[in-house]
Amino acid sequence: MLKNNKIKVIGTEISILSDNNLDYISLTDMLKAKDGDFFISDWLRNRNTVEFLGIWESVYNPDFNYGEFAIIKSQAGLNSYKISVKEWVEKTKAIGIKATTGRYGGTYAHADIAFEFGMWISAEFKIYLIKEFKRLKEDETNRLQLDWNLQRTLSKINYHIHTDAIKENLIPTELNKQQINFVYASEADLLNVALFGKTAMQWRKENPDINGNMRDMASIEQLVVLSNLESINAVLIRQGISQSNRLVQLNLIAITQMKSLINNQQFKKIK
Repeated sequence: MLKNNKIKVIGTEISILSDNNLDYISLTDMLKAKDGDFFISDWLRNRNTVEFLGIWESVYNPDFNYGEFAIIKSQAGLNSYKISVKEWVEKTKAIGIKATTGRYGGTYAHADIAFEFGMWISAEFKIYLIKEFKRLKEDETNRLQLDWNLQRTLSKINYHIHTDAIKENLIPTELNKQQINFVYASEADLLNVALFGKTAMQWRKENPDINGNMRDMASIEQLVVLSNLESINAVLIRQGISQSNRLVQLNLIAITQMKSLINNQQFKKIK
């Protein structure tokens, strides 16, 4: 994704395109600071320029066409020789310089190459170009750091909101008298009401579009507590305790165990 920034160097506004974390500086804009007629093609025909570009491409461009480069280099500096940016890119498959059209039209060069081009404007211009470019990158780094800190803070806030929501929605509520006095058809539903506050049929009516049952949708904490409730209920049954009284005890146990599991750091690591 292209991102356009601008810097001002000795009164001249210069565009910088960032593409895939690579910065390209507008040579077209830089030319505006040059006294007298001077063209990018004049710079490209210079032998020292060609050698510099060839070395840069050999370091950063695995697809660089060395055969075409050798031909260009042999002709560079001759009065009759001239090459455009488009020809340079097409012949050598260079990536350090590119000509763009449209919204950000013009000739752009990688920052390393643009600094070298800046010397052709003037030594003073090159120094201030580097200075302003560094300032821009420092500002970007500081802004990213600020964004990161903000995201970190929001993440912490969201974490507490999330854990509070879990506590509010996962910890069983204490049953009312009507629920306690109701005789449930099966012991499985007795455990469902103690932990989830509703029977399997009630849950199905509330969630007709969900595949699976209430226990399939349960959290790992709920499943652990449910397993414990099954064992405890078996003991209470052998003790001859009525269903309504067992329901009260199982509900209180479910509340206590869910609170303990949700706040247990070791259990969080297991998850």
